[in-house]
Amino acid sequence: MKAYQCKSIRNIALTGHGGCGKTTLADALVYKSGGSDRMGKVSDGTALTDFDPDEIKRKVSLNTALAYAEWKDVKINIIDTPGQFDFIGGMYEGIRAAESVVIALAAKDGVQVGTVKAHKEATKQGKAKIFAVTKIDEENADFDKTLAGLKEKFGNSVCPVIVPAASGVFVNLLTMKAYKYDKGNSTQTDMPSGDFDSLRMTLAEAIAETNEDLMERFFENMGEDFTDEEFSNGLRDGLISGAVSPVIACSAENLGGIDLLLDLIVGSFPSPCDVEGEVSGDKKIKCSDSAPLSAFVFKTVADPFVGKMSFVKIITGKLNPKTEPVNTRTGEVERFGKLLALKGKKQADLAEAAAGDIVAITKLNATTGDALCAPGNSMEFAQIEFPPACFFQAISAKGKGDEAKISSAIQKTLEEDRTLTYTNNRETRQRVLGGLGDQHLDVVVNKMKNKFGVDVELSEPIIAYRESIRKKVVNIEGKHKKQSGGAGQFGVVVMEFEPHEEDQLIFEERVFGGSVPKQFFPAVEKGLKESVEHGVLAGYPVVRLKATLVDGKYHPVDSKEIAFVQAARLAFKAGVKAASPCLLEPVISMKILVGDENTGDVMGIVNKRRGSVLGTNPVGGGMTEIEAEMPQAETSDFALVILQMTKGLGSYTFEFARYQELPGQLEAEVIKNAPKFSEYEG
Repeated sequence: MKAYQCKSIRNIALTGHGGCGKTTLADALVYKSGGSDRMGKVSDGTALTDFDPDEIKRKVSLNTALAYAEWKDVKINIIDTPGQFDFIGGMYEGIRAAESVVIALAAKDGVQVGTVKAHKEATKQGKAKIFAVTKIDEENADFDKTLAGLKEKFGNSVCPVIVPAASGVFVNLLTMKAYKYDKGNSTQTDMPSGDFDSLRMTLAEAIAETNEDLMERFFENMGEDFTDEEFSNGLRDGLISGAVSPVIACSAENLGGIDLLLDLIVGSFPSPCDVEGEVSGDKKIKCSDSAPLSAFVFKTVADPFVGKMSFVKIITGKLNPKTEPVNTRTGEVERFGKLLALKGKKQADLAEAAAGDIVAITKLNATTGDALCAPGNSMEFAQIEFPPACFFQAISAKGKGDEAKISSAIQKTLEEDRTLTYTNNRETRQRVLGGLGDQHLDVVVNKMKNKFGVDVELSEPIIAYRESIRKKVVNIEGKHKKQSGGAGQFGVVVMEFEPHEEDQLIFEERVFGGSVPKQFFPAVEKGLKESVEHGVLAGYPVVRLKATLVDGKYHPVDSKEIAFVQAARLAFKAGVKAASPCLLEPVISMKILVGDENTGDVMGIVNKRRGSVLGTNPVGGGMTEIEAEMPQAETSDFALVILQMTKGLGSYTFEFARYQELPGQLEAEVIKNAPKFSEYEG
């Protein structure tokens, strides 16, 4: 396909609540522009941008996908992002690469949590925001109610541009022309009856606010003398500044209003050259064809057949298959395979791509967030801020032969999905995978099997408890004596054990008269350090312990270092058992973000789970941040509960706070289910 210059490129991200019709809208834009020979459907697994086997099976978007439409000599790059909250990382990627964010919402459902999240992220990233009211011809669809809901939620910047009239008729308020649709084909028709003049006046007023001259003329004649060009340019200026958020009605499945949307994208959506550009350090890099090459990797796809595929937005300069850019992060020259334009799973080779374009590149060593630059033009771009993982499961191979493959498969999966985390917990000897929800990790497990041939299973992570003591004990003797012919082993220690504030073992000695020679003090300490690795209750590490050597005995011939190591171990076991041992559980500090209306319910859940609320902080936009602490053992499904209670709006972050004593009534169950002692070895 031909190369497009920056001014002739439009990059749009399709976002919104799950099931609002984003993927069908992507199909409609491509099909109506002549880019495909049939209109795909999510329901029958033929959707253009939902081609992953898991997507077809679940009938939802799980991954960020690319497509493009060519309309009136303009290339429209379409980034279809997932709407399910477990896969919302794709929305962050898509918004980052686009200049315009199309937020889809179904006319029968109105504003939903996904609508709010998309609007919030688009605003945060400073992108143009457009509302596409989809499924306008479905039963119970109510455009007027949806429009009112948008205005109530997002303010006066919301104004209608393409509105539905009679069945199959759409009115373009920019031109005040009506079009009737029959089997996807439109014909201009007489303006239907309705209050379209007042809607146009609302639009004219919003556009007038972008320009002083237009505002003056609006007050003089209510915008009646605005030209089509002034409407179009004013709308673009309003989109760039955020002063205008147009609302467009359409029926993607029946292609109603899709050509009007394509016209609007071409005529009024900003091109990459129209906006401030990408942030690099303390400056912004504006798209330019003439500047040296710079590009940003915003998505990585791990494909077992073609290798790694990188989604790249070119910021400045031009790119062709012979280009050898420098990866700013590694300092290495990147030599890649093919330069591609993607239309779902279909690929078209590109001879060249210019600034502002979005392309796919095969066999790059780069990862998401990397900058690719011409030699001597080194720069870095701001990283994408993904939501943190909040749901964790231990991952293990089903078959012994797959153990060695897990690390490689996980590494490739982490490159593809930056909302995942992975830790190899040496204490519990578990691999722990973190994601945004149970569906998220379920999809990861399927992907590892289908893509990389690794069959894994998930389980609850082991909680890393600790053990300690409650009281001081004195005169605890440990005696090691061994005689097996030849030189023997002999060592006796007398110890005191007491609670201490510090987690690490504190060892002191108060030996008088040489009952234990100084050269054996390190051996006693060594025996204690080895012993605190496994407590007497359930084999967990012992903390907050002070041990003091006060007396002992030795033999001038048989006393050796190993004898005092063993004697210290025996004293430790006897002393800790006598010192009222207890279990300590990890407590995490949490910041929970929820809607104001859910604050009381969430605080109740925290209290029911043995947690404590430390305070609340209104953060605006109808949201409240709750600061709390909760035992880690009570948080295994907390992310799922928060999402369910807040209908997807809530989230939380956490960090380890401290260990605290486990209530006595819970000790027996923890001890019963503790891992075997050997699981802590090594």
